[in-house]
Amino acid sequence: MEFSNDIESEIYESAKINAKESGYKLNPDYDIVVMAIKAISNNKREKGEPYCGCRATIGDKEKDKALICPCSHRDKDIEKRGACLCALYVA
Repeated sequence: MEFSNDIESEIYESAKINAKESGYKLNPDYDIVVMAIKAISNNKREKGEPYCGCRATIGDKEKDKALICPCSHRDKDIEKRGACLCALYVA
């Protein structure tokens, strides 16, 4: 998978490693992966951290840490739905 800039490539590679280490997979749907990686990358550029693109930050760095991808909701979301909210990670 190719991305248009280094931040996107870095986040994608990190997500692949994290998925493997966590026992999950990245979504097999190319478009979903690209949209999720681009949203996370935009947050990294604009907010300084790779926050999940599907959850709103509140501006409190300490509380927002839970939204850094993979966010603290991922495991529960995958258990319930088979995928995290943005569908980047799947069971």
